[in-house]
Amino acid sequence: MAGLLVCGSIALDDLEGPFGRVEDELGGSAIYFALAASLIRPVSVCAPVGRSDAQRIHEVTAGRSIDLALLGVVDAPTYHWSARQQRGSNLDLGSRDSIYDVWEPQPPAGFEGWAFVGSMRPDRQALAAARLEEAALLAGDSMRSYLRGRPPAASQLLEACDWFFANEEELAALGGDVRRAADFRSASELSGLVVKAGARGCTAWTPTGALHVPALTERPVLDVTGAGDALAGGFLARWLETGGQPEGLADALVYGVACASIAISDIGVRGLGQATADQLEERVEEVWACLNGESARRS
Repeated sequence: MAGLLVCGSIALDDLEGPFGRVEDELGGSAIYFALAASLIRPVSVCAPVGRSDAQRIHEVTAGRSIDLALLGVVDAPTYHWSARQQRGSNLDLGSRDSIYDVWEPQPPAGFEGWAFVGSMRPDRQALAAARLEEAALLAGDSMRSYLRGRPPAASQLLEACDWFFANEEELAALGGDVRRAADFRSASELSGLVVKAGARGCTAWTPTGALHVPALTERPVLDVTGAGDALAGGFLARWLETGGQPEGLADALVYGVACASIAISDIGVRGLGQATADQLEERVEEVWACLNGESARRS
């Protein structure tokens, strides 16, 4: 079976929310994705981390099917991000990303599996996508602050991807409109576009139409950081594990929503880091129940 690779960020986050304030909380697109995906199948991580923080990555991934052979340990400060949670989303308060001045993505040459390029500085995203051009499926995501002004590198990532994940604000920053998501997917020549809508769930747009999966609104929400990366990790891992065929799309999206639900149940990566495959299956059953109930109400 093809391998699964994530190329993205490792972060130390300063977060404010209903939980209070935490500093240097472990996060980053690569870690959220990998912890979610590893509940389903093995995954490899290509990401940079400062030498003084490398041990934390080994500790949080211990016992999980996460390959850190491509972890870039460098003599630079780990990427740092600050945010304040308000009205169900994070307000970006700024970041320090000088680590990307000394690190560049080095995925395996000729990688032919499935790959996800998570949020990081756009020039490094574009480089990762270029070096993953032989991937059987390439997916991407980015955060709004990196998309402001639509830098050329952001457009290069979008052009390289088969699938793209974006919330409504990120879609708008790329020149799209959630009301015309189908048109944006088609114009961007994407095989699939997943629009994330927080408590309203998510919708996957493909050439055959739209597929909506609701969020688990009855479950507690503590910290929304990393929800989108967890969604992508669960979705891609499950879809790859079950063969990557169109008939498995709904099932994969349900797993993605279940992983996102686990991610937002605790601060940072604590929820995903402590989760088990059995706990994920319980969430999956809940998401299916919500989806089937929603379908019944519409019929």
